[in-house]
Amino acid sequence: MANAEHNYHDDPANGQHEEDLGYIDSEDATEEVYEVGGDAPLSDEDDNNMDVDEEEEDDDEDEDGEPEAPYVDDSVQAFTEHRQPVYAVAINPKQSNMVLTGGGDDQGYIWNAETGAKVFQLAKHDDSIVAAAFSADGQYAATGGMDGKVHVSSSSTGESVCVLEGPTEITWLTWHPRGNVVLAGTEDSTMWMWQVPSGNCMNVFSGHVEGVTCGQFSPDGKTIVSGSSDGSIIVWDPKTAAASFRLTGDDARFHSAPISALAINPDSQLLLSGAEDGTARLVHIGNGRILASFDNHSESIEAVGFSPTMSLAATASVDGSISIWDTTALRLRQTVRHDDAVTQLRWHKTQPIFVSVSADRSARVWDARTGECLKTCRGHTQTILNFDISTDGRVLVTGGDDGVALVFSL
Repeated sequence: MANAEHNYHDDPANGQHEEDLGYIDSEDATEEVYEVGGDAPLSDEDDNNMDVDEEEEDDDEDEDGEPEAPYVDDSVQAFTEHRQPVYAVAINPKQSNMVLTGGGDDQGYIWNAETGAKVFQLAKHDDSIVAAAFSADGQYAATGGMDGKVHVSSSSTGESVCVLEGPTEITWLTWHPRGNVVLAGTEDSTMWMWQVPSGNCMNVFSGHVEGVTCGQFSPDGKTIVSGSSDGSIIVWDPKTAAASFRLTGDDARFHSAPISALAINPDSQLLLSGAEDGTARLVHIGNGRILASFDNHSESIEAVGFSPTMSLAATASVDGSISIWDTTALRLRQTVRHDDAVTQLRWHKTQPIFVSVSADRSARVWDARTGECLKTCRGHTQTILNFDISTDGRVLVTGGDDGVALVFSL
């Protein structure tokens, strides 16, 4: 998720759910010197000329005094409507040319990745949009804002379907992997789950004591996992909103800092968590056992993820490194690097490769088996905050602090 307070920039009833909705169970589911020589004093004219030369040199240097690299734009399309940081990006899982973006202008858009044309301007929020996602069937587009609301729109018409209200600002949102159910975390320590299109609140999950920073459904849809700035992780039953188990800093083997990222492996058995102290933990979801400590970063972990095709996982950090871990041998396999903080990563759905984005303004494609960088995509002028890749892995869309969303062909 991308929160507006990111490191790189700037009456539903509690406990209620609808028993007749079968998609919580999988079987019933619906689918980043100028030096002057000599001892002679300078004249006023010489002094003025020197100042001009210094200013001209400064124009060609970055903040650290290093020469600026020439601007390169590898993108095939650009969407510039936001003009404020683009915090949220999503590609429709059923139509790779349909892209959803949201940003600091409080506005959500659906646009065409092939032409760069704006297709729909969605209902406006009252504060920055920090999360966006399409439903599993691609029918609905959801945007979550710091105004505490989730707007759900029709992907085909752009019209508002329902407005879902939580108690305070939304920090992230996700859809059930098969059904039209939206789950969102909030700054006030709770998670909310709604049914779409009715907008009915199915459950409110209370158990954390600080903001819910990350969360998701397991791939089989039977479990929810959430992480909080209070340093805890809770595994939940979606139907009852009961906590199956929780892990906190009270256990010396666990994190002692706010949880910043989490992921669940494809068979819904393993959980990988990352924290602001640069530590990562591999946990068995079924029994809550901590299987391994993956500690190879010096700064906060911003993203984690499992490979869908191999027993590999990746952790990405503000220190600019990405560590690739063998989840069977429980050891470090590769380390790759960006030139600045890594902000997000995502795995390819059918190949052992992943994409990462960074404050170095690039998106990079990596082979997890060798650590080789297969492709570098440039075009942004500021930090890339969020991105998505299409289901077939051929389209990459990025959102930046520069207020632009760019499309790249992979």
